[in-house]
Amino acid sequence: MAQKFGLLGSLALSAALLAGMPLAQAKDWTSVNIATEGSYEPWNVTLPGGKISGFEPELMEILCQRMQLKCNISVQNWDGMIASLNAGKFDVLMDAVVITEDRKKVMAFSIPYARTPASFVALDAKLLPGEPGPAHEITLGTDEKQISETIEGLRKALKGKTIGIASGTIYTPFIDDHFKDVATIREYNASADTILDLQAGRIDVAFDDVTFLDSLKAKDENKNLAYTGPQIGGPIWGDGEGLGFRQADADLKAKFDAALKEALADGTVKKLSEKWFKLDLTPKS
Repeated sequence: MAQKFGLLGSLALSAALLAGMPLAQAKDWTSVNIATEGSYEPWNVTLPGGKISGFEPELMEILCQRMQLKCNISVQNWDGMIASLNAGKFDVLMDAVVITEDRKKVMAFSIPYARTPASFVALDAKLLPGEPGPAHEITLGTDEKQISETIEGLRKALKGKTIGIASGTIYTPFIDDHFKDVATIREYNASADTILDLQAGRIDVAFDDVTFLDSLKAKDENKNLAYTGPQIGGPIWGDGEGLGFRQADADLKAKFDAALKEALADGTVKKLSEKWFKLDLTPKS
C-alpha cells in the first residue's frame, strides 16, 4: 500500500503547487496540529472522556514543552493520514509511522524514536510452525531470495487460510507480496477491526506490530489470543518509527529532531518506552 500513499501524496503536492501555495516558505511555528489514530494502543489510545494518551502523546507533550510549542492533537483515520498531511490539514503525523524509502518520496521524517518487530496472532498457537513470538525471532532484510527462503514454512502452513491485515501499514505489502498466492488476504481500515474479526472467526490469523498485539493480549477479552510462528524483525520494516512532516517543512522537522535527540540522550524516551511497552524500544545504533 506504500504505492497508494505515493500517488496520493504526489497529487496533494501537485495541487498545492498549482494553487500557488508557498510550500517552501519558512514559518514562525508557535503551534502545530498533530494527527494520530487514537486507537493503536499502547502507542496512542483514546481514553473514556476523550483524552488521547499513550506512549506517543506523552512523548509529544514533553517535546512540545521543550520546544515551547502549542500542540493540538486530534484523531484521524490512518488510511487518510498521509494525504491529509500533504493537503495541509495537519502539520505532524504521530501514529507509530514506520520510516520507509517509499514514504520518504512523499513526506519527511524525524529521526526514529522506536524500532519494533511484528508477529502473527491467532486463536491457536500451533497454527504456524516453530516457537511462537519473542522466543523465536527471525531477522529479515530486503533481499527477496532471503525472505522467500526464510518464510517458506509459513507459506505452507498458511495455504488456504485467511490472513487479516490493516491496510496501508508497513506490514501490508509484506503480506500481500508473499502470501496472496497461497492465502486469502483481508484488509481492514484499523488494526483493532482485524482483531475483532479474528475473534469472530472470520479470519484465521492476523499480522501486526507486537507492541499493539501485546497490549491487546493483556486484556481479559483477548486472553484467548496467542502468538503463532516466529516474531519477525529487521531492516524489512524500515528504519524504525518516526514523526511525519511535509517535505517543505524542514524547519519544523529540525525543531522536532533536536528535541527528540535530547529526549533520547537523557533517557526520556527509554523511560516512556518501558512504561508503556514494558521494554526498551529505543533505536540501537
